[in-house]
Amino acid sequence: MKEKFYITTPIYYPSNKMTLGNAYTTIVCDAIARFNRKQGKDVMYLTGTDEHGQKISMSAEKAGKSEKEYLDEMVEDTKSLWKLLDISYDKFIRTTDDYHEKAVQKIFTQLYQKGYIYKGSYKGWYCTPCESFWTESQLVDGKCPDCGREVKFQEEEAYFFKLSEFADKILKLYEEHPEFLQPKSRINEMVNNFIKPGLTDLCVSRTSVKWGVPVEFDPKHTIYVWIDALPNYITALGWGSDDESNFKKFWPADVHVIGKEIVRFHAIVWPAILMALGLELPKCVFGHGWLMFGGDKLSKSKKTDQKECIDPRILAPRYSSDAIRYFLYREIPFGYDGNYSTEAFLTRFNSDLSNNFGNLVSRTFSMVKKYFDSVIPESYELSDDDKALKEYVLNETKEVFKHMEKYDLTKATTSIFNIFTEANTYIQKAQPWAVAKTGDEKRLKTILRCLLETIRIGGELFEPFAPNSSRKVLDALGIEKGEFKNLDNFDGLESGRELRSLDILFPRLDVQAELETLSSLCE
Repeated sequence: MKEKFYITTPIYYPSNKMTLGNAYTTIVCDAIARFNRKQGKDVMYLTGTDEHGQKISMSAEKAGKSEKEYLDEMVEDTKSLWKLLDISYDKFIRTTDDYHEKAVQKIFTQLYQKGYIYKGSYKGWYCTPCESFWTESQLVDGKCPDCGREVKFQEEEAYFFKLSEFADKILKLYEEHPEFLQPKSRINEMVNNFIKPGLTDLCVSRTSVKWGVPVEFDPKHTIYVWIDALPNYITALGWGSDDESNFKKFWPADVHVIGKEIVRFHAIVWPAILMALGLELPKCVFGHGWLMFGGDKLSKSKKTDQKECIDPRILAPRYSSDAIRYFLYREIPFGYDGNYSTEAFLTRFNSDLSNNFGNLVSRTFSMVKKYFDSVIPESYELSDDDKALKEYVLNETKEVFKHMEKYDLTKATTSIFNIFTEANTYIQKAQPWAVAKTGDEKRLKTILRCLLETIRIGGELFEPFAPNSSRKVLDALGIEKGEFKNLDNFDGLESGRELRSLDILFPRLDVQAELETLSSLCE
């Protein structure tokens, strides 16, 4: 039986204005999901949209549409972006799906019957965009501490979840299972900023908001976002339905990947809800940092009107989704804040994708074509340099797997490019063009075979991160799509097979010209 792997993104408010920052979590999760699929695991990758609440109603009204009309259009826009970025999700949930709404009502009723939800009244400062209540002391300059927008004082009847009763249980969870919340710094944040000051009971219904799931036994109340949105991770698997086979198969989740701004909801509120329901907890909640914009050197020079291009709908068609994906994996230390600039993106495109990976493939394929009519040569006795390359490649391959066990995509892609860099260094030392002049065909075949094997292994490892360009290379080598194969074997290619021709994978860019073009496109 295959090993199961369940990974989720948070559900998003549907939008046609997503930036790289909005797409970051989904792009990251896609690489993790693809990597686990290539390991032969039965993967469930869940994403979706959060479609209830006052903000949605206001946006729909502003657009002159019903909530459903507005949402249907936005969801299609969101899905089109995921297609553009080659996101390979297995399930897309909408919180307006009938099965989800019914399960949410069931959850609310069960929590109420168990005594974890009670009726009261709420007074507080409310931020509509964040759909969050705040106390006076939590406000920053009288505004929402999360988004900085204006808040309004509201008072209404509401149901509350007894979050305060779970403080000790959450602390015990962190102590006994430190792997539950990653990176480890997030544990200190939760303990010091939220648990130690005292958890307060959580408002989980509204009477002033009508666009949402009604409380089954008290329909004037609408179930508030945390009981509505968070359970999508189990309702998407069929919890509470007539068919819970996927829930039994995939739950508990291996990892919820989220932005650090919503860690407290996933690392405090969600575990408390699951504990109250008597359900298993996810194995890991990974709260990554923010993608920061700015810092581009060009923006500080005389071209002060330079704008950062953060729109994936402009970047992906122009440079490929692989380029966007790779930059985010490699440049942003996963788990921490990282800076994006257009210049840094274009520079890494040239240095890594064009000069390193693309050039390695192009040079090697060209030499095989020139000297052996594009036929994959057999290998003969390995020299010390050949053995050193082999050992390096196999060691770095092991490092990739070690890094991915910790969801460290930055170190994993670094190790992959270490392989490509080593191969380029090997070319300069082996000098196959010089060997060709000596007429030593066996040595020439061995050199090129070593390079092709390195490209094969590196391409297999790189495929989850850059699925399109890597697949082109692997197809050209005759490697079928599927699970990792022969990664511990430096003789995995079929001798005598003809290489398919390849176009240039990543044409070198004129960075200055691209910056000027993007400045106008992204205004």
